[in-house]
Amino acid sequence: MSSMDNLIANVIRADVRANSAYVVPDASGYIKLDAMENPYELPEALRQELGQRLADAVLNRYPVASYATLKDKVKDKLGVPAGYDVLLGNGSDELIQIVTTTVANQERRAAVLAPVPAFVMYARSAQFAGADFVSVKLKADFTLDMEAMLAAIALHRPAVVFLAYPNNPTGNLFAVEDIEAILQAQGEHGLVVVDEAYHPFARTTFMDRLGEFENLIVMRTVSKLGLAGIRLGYMTAAPALLDEFEKVRPPYNVNVLTQVAAEFVLEHIDVLDAQAASINAEREKLAGELAALPGVEVFPSAANFIALRVPDAGAVCAKLLDEKVLIKNLSKMHGSLANCIRVTVSTPEENSAFLNALRTALTPA
Repeated sequence: MSSMDNLIANVIRADVRANSAYVVPDASGYIKLDAMENPYELPEALRQELGQRLADAVLNRYPVASYATLKDKVKDKLGVPAGYDVLLGNGSDELIQIVTTTVANQERRAAVLAPVPAFVMYARSAQFAGADFVSVKLKADFTLDMEAMLAAIALHRPAVVFLAYPNNPTGNLFAVEDIEAILQAQGEHGLVVVDEAYHPFARTTFMDRLGEFENLIVMRTVSKLGLAGIRLGYMTAAPALLDEFEKVRPPYNVNVLTQVAAEFVLEHIDVLDAQAASINAEREKLAGELAALPGVEVFPSAANFIALRVPDAGAVCAKLLDEKVLIKNLSKMHGSLANCIRVTVSTPEENSAFLNALRTALTPA
């Protein structure tokens, strides 16, 4: 072994050494349909005005640490109930990390629970925070296995349960009564994070249920709404809970350019809402066209992506790459996703290009 190998072995945690980095493939020159992004830019006039706002940003000073102005805009424009504050993060990824770090009990190893397949950052954040990640397999139709979920909660007493609503990577909404039952089962023993990253497309929420459940945290991001590049997430919960998470949030975690951009765009939220409505209309159209293809099973989606099963996901993805179309091969994520792929719903032109490439990929040689 080299001296560097010895240094790493002596210093770096074994579980980190055994893990791999989160890799995002280079999409240059491809039709990018793998990351659930809004394909629409802001109108030119708004982009010009935003450019001036950014040019006027004070870059030589730290952000105002309270983020009061941005928080007020988020609460006003994004449906946060009166009497509730928000905690801001560098995307929802940082918020997930803050939650898991806050609950990772150092006296006894805490558990973090989520149904799987799920957003990969739930498990990664739990691991790096020093908590045990407990997974409960979804049913074949990707609904919650409530018998298994409630049994796991009773056995492991998780500090927090993460529920993506709608779920990533499957796209479906879990039943409201199932989420209510999980909140009740956790009670005063644990938290429940309802992760509403795709709320702009699902248009259903637990935000208005915060007053009913003291252990409820609602988490969202502006990434899917059309601002993935600025990295801004927000979450809300009972004030006493939010105060505890605030202690773990790094100071100045939202940069000035993100703050200025978010404040400006939230003044024009109607533009982003209209874009989301267009994407939803395209989703229904695309789902119907996909379902008509031979050998393709389309799963219901309330998000801005569609999960589908094809005869050979590896071969299909390879052929799509040859056609310069980038999608997500879900097969390696979980056994229940065998031969599944996920495609972002995009513009009519990009959706059409994807469909044509998929038809070619499904045609026997």
